[in-house]
Amino acid sequence: MTMARTGEHESEIAQRIGVAAGAALLVAGVLLVAVVLPAEFGVDPLGTGKRLGLLPLGVIGREVDALSRAAASREGAQNAVVAGEQRPFHEETVAFTIAPRDFVEYKYRLDKGQALLYSWSATAAVAYELHAEPDGAPKGYAESYEKQPNTREASGTLTAPFSGIHGWYWENTSNQPVTVTLKSAGFYTMSHEFHKDMPVKNKIFR
Repeated sequence: MTMARTGEHESEIAQRIGVAAGAALLVAGVLLVAVVLPAEFGVDPLGTGKRLGLLPLGVIGREVDALSRAAASREGAQNAVVAGEQRPFHEETVAFTIAPRDFVEYKYRLDKGQALLYSWSATAAVAYELHAEPDGAPKGYAESYEKQPNTREASGTLTAPFSGIHGWYWENTSNQPVTVTLKSAGFYTMSHEFHKDMPVKNKIFR
């Protein structure tokens, strides 16, 4: 009798353990489908992820995973180029009023590889050229980057392909005065302002 009761008791315990294990697996499966899949993978078969606000987490997770794989594939190929600078960073806004049929040039001294951020606008259309004079070049020699005959504004980033002075030539082809306003930023050390029949104006940035 004692052995029979012991066996029945062990069988009952085993059944309870089995039921508990099955219930745990069932709960785990429900949580997997209802919570984990939407939150981790953006998969929402039951619609619970959307109702609980978990679906965006899964979408973000997939986007992060895709970005991580893309970053890994770029290793050794197209990594960002970070160039340190010991010179101070400068910003300035300058304005030039150009008389009818007159011009002004304004250029920055940049070393090879230095970047210049700029944006300029004019009160009326002007002819302009973005160009540079390499160090050591003959007098009057310049390399043109961009040239337009009738423009009121331009902006961008210039990375100097060589050391020298880089900047703009603006010409007022109209019969009315025109004001050109330039905003710039970079690690430049000097600027040069050129006018017809006038000495060059130099500005030092420290």
